[in-house]
Amino acid sequence: MTGRGIRLEWRFIVGNTIGLLLATLTASASLWPVYQSREFVVLVGVTFGMGAIIAILGALFHWAAWLVGLATVGVYLIAGVPLAVPGQAVRGVLPSLSGFLDLIAATALSWKQLVTIVLPVGSYQALLVPAFILVLLSTVIGLSVALRARVGEFGTLAPAALFVAGIILGPTVAGTPIGTGLGLFVVLLFWLLWFRWMRRRSVVRLSLQQSRRTTTSSSDRHIAAARGLVSAAVIGAIAIAAGTGAALLLPVDVPRDVLRARVQQPFDPRDYPSPLSEFRGYLQAGQSDAVLLEVAGLPSGGRLRLATLDSYDGIVYSVGSDRVSSASGSFTRLPDRLDQSAVDGDRTSLTVTVAGYTGVWVPGTGQLERIIFTGPTRSARSDSFYYNDNSGTAAVLTGLARGDSYQTSAVVPRAPDGLAALRPGTAVLPEPAVLPEELEQALARYVRAGDTPGVQLQAMLDGLATDGYISHGILPDEPVSRSGHGADRISELFTDQPMLGDAEQYAVAAALMAHRLGFPARVVVGFVPQPSQASASSETAPGAGSVLVVGSDVSAWVEVQSTDGWVTIDPNPPVREIPAQAPDDPTVVSRPQTVVPPTLPDPPELRDLAPPESTSEDPPAPPNPLLAFLFAAAAVAGWTLLGLGIVLSPFLLIIAAKARRRRLRRNRAAPLDRIRGGWREFSDAAVDYGIDVPVGATRTELAAMVPGAAPRIVATAVDRAVFSPERPGNAHADELWNALTELRRSLGAGKQRSVRLRALVSLRSLGRYAGRASVRRTLQPGSGPGQRGVRT
Repeated sequence: MTGRGIRLEWRFIVGNTIGLLLATLTASASLWPVYQSREFVVLVGVTFGMGAIIAILGALFHWAAWLVGLATVGVYLIAGVPLAVPGQAVRGVLPSLSGFLDLIAATALSWKQLVTIVLPVGSYQALLVPAFILVLLSTVIGLSVALRARVGEFGTLAPAALFVAGIILGPTVAGTPIGTGLGLFVVLLFWLLWFRWMRRRSVVRLSLQQSRRTTTSSSDRHIAAARGLVSAAVIGAIAIAAGTGAALLLPVDVPRDVLRARVQQPFDPRDYPSPLSEFRGYLQAGQSDAVLLEVAGLPSGGRLRLATLDSYDGIVYSVGSDRVSSASGSFTRLPDRLDQSAVDGDRTSLTVTVAGYTGVWVPGTGQLERIIFTGPTRSARSDSFYYNDNSGTAAVLTGLARGDSYQTSAVVPRAPDGLAALRPGTAVLPEPAVLPEELEQALARYVRAGDTPGVQLQAMLDGLATDGYISHGILPDEPVSRSGHGADRISELFTDQPMLGDAEQYAVAAALMAHRLGFPARVVVGFVPQPSQASASSETAPGAGSVLVVGSDVSAWVEVQSTDGWVTIDPNPPVREIPAQAPDDPTVVSRPQTVVPPTLPDPPELRDLAPPESTSEDPPAPPNPLLAFLFAAAAVAGWTLLGLGIVLSPFLLIIAAKARRRRLRRNRAAPLDRIRGGWREFSDAAVDYGIDVPVGATRTELAAMVPGAAPRIVATAVDRAVFSPERPGNAHADELWNALTELRRSLGAGKQRSVRLRALVSLRSLGRYAGRASVRRTLQPGSGPGQRGVRT
């Protein structure tokens, strides 16, 4: 028998095991977006079976808590490698030494790794360990509580905790947590109802064995019937609270604020210099002809991306921003592969061998689906690989070096037929810190008022191609062209005659102009290999279909976002002969006045021609500190009270049900009924305080179980009032009710506060009336007048 009177028989064990199995499977669905692999399904099923065996054996043989814990740790160590680190298991089923070491390390480290990696993770490395721990603990604790605890219903909290853990560790984009939560609620509801049915069945069987018959007054029948309503009210309150909380905290159209969104990413691109600032270094003598990479599988005219830059502070274009949230600055681990089926483009597979290139940025193309490092450094490079799917930028913390090699699968988006039909997208990028005045004046010359944003974008590129000339300023016969892309250098680009610069300046200028036209724009640094020139290298013979990437292949271009996605644009003018530089005499420099009509709109008018459809708004003025503190304190207090109300709602309903029962008994019309109700209130309090009152105990027998002489005196007075030929009056009834109230309060005198609280929210006194109702439906109760009031 358990503390609640349910016999630990095979039906009880099987029922609880099935209930927990269904609840665990439903709760584990919240972890499916994290793993999405066959190994995860196997892990949940096998782990539940092993945890259930531990809990059942512990209940049958009355194992101590430490022994159950020791058995759980043993199963974790023995089965952890084949289930949670399957890649290190010998023949898939036997643990290995390296796998055992990975399991021990992952017990503490895998939690943070799991929330700093791109989902789904599959069975990557040891990232199944958190799921293994959660399912194993949930099974052992939940089933042990259900089989052995006084209140077995508390075992339903284990799968509920598993469900919440799945949400916390899950993705920021909400899937179907509300549907999974409702499914779990239904399973737990039926499990709780099964608990109630088993308890009533146990009470009926016990009454039959004792061959005792009992009767109760009509008020007790109402209380027994009301208990079902109270249970339904408790369940309804929990459902309403859970649904309301889920609707408020986890709306389906808003990213969830989960642990993944809070934890700091281990790779911060701002710790590294912008690759655009190193642009001229690839063009220096000795670097321009040096072989950096050997690439096989790159389509003709294809581009290799190093990094995507979206933040401009007037000095340098960089990856990410420390001023506002930047999507390109958030890098995560790439476990296995990414789903790029939503990208409309061509699939490309590359094989890259590193020669003279060094750095943390990993050259690639398109939107990455999968990368596999090969060679002697494959493990180190794989473990330190990070990726940003928003910008298509990849990096390795350890940096690439000569001899490294890798294979990638990616999807390269298709280029649009033209730019005229493009409309600005909705991405929010960091606002440029400065827009040079000379750039805005040039943009006003290139575009016309009233044109669509796409037409203006094409006109801007045509203007750069017409006025611009390419010069790196490195060779002796090249005109001077200063490196850098700060605001002063961009201003100089548009004031020099002729306009001189290279991809470093033109890409930045085009990105700023596109932003001015309303398009989200960013700069991309990478390489544009020339197949005809690569084959001329004498150092290394490339393989079939491969090209050699040299330093002079470095380039920079622009990506603008339209309503159909990101579009690659090359803003660099064609390489052509550079005319002689105009003299520095300011009186001679009059070309803009002779070429540009004086009626063109000035820069302020440009702001109204194509207003940005998506820009980062200036932050509002900070509120009053005192008001901000008061509002924050009120919000914290409100959410705290709401959370406490949700958590405490079942207990508050139990207290309210007992208070209503006490009020009904106190307000009965007949004095004799009030006396009987007062004694039953005292009897129920004794049951809630843990006094084991037999089903058919008389008042005198119950009074003997309570310490002190007062209970016997009051029990005698109640029996005298019940069996006296003269019916008691209202004054006598009130006197006995007050005496019984004092007796009820004395039960908690001298006891710890925790004991009094457990008695206050105990369901034992409510549950025994359901058992009596079951007995009355099974047995034929006696109807003699002497039976009334004798039994408690």
